[in-house]
Amino acid sequence: MPYGVYVAHGFISAFLAKQTGFGEDDLELLLQSLEQMFEHDRSAARGEMATRGLYVFKHDSELGNAHAHALFDRIQIKRKEGVEVPRSFTDYLVSVDDAALPAGVSLNRRIG
Repeated sequence: MPYGVYVAHGFISAFLAKQTGFGEDDLELLLQSLEQMFEHDRSAARGEMATRGLYVFKHDSELGNAHAHALFDRIQIKRKEGVEVPRSFTDYLVSVDDAALPAGVSLNRRIG
């Protein structure tokens, strides 16, 4: 495979965060580490991997203001038309539907 795009989803439970003392400073450190996780650890196994997008949905309510799957579906990654075998990130189209987010949900584009 000449090139691939990996997608990961993460969640932070407001209730578990309270129990463990996880706060805004911890969140910022986590997001910074996700942004830079490949920059300072090059190896033959990871080659030229890079974080190309980091999109953070934040809810006003501890119970959430929208279903996670509905928010994740707003970010689409597709191969561009005419590209049979992707060989770089530019062979993909990333679209983010940030119009009319559900009430109480915000989107922070850290990278992308």
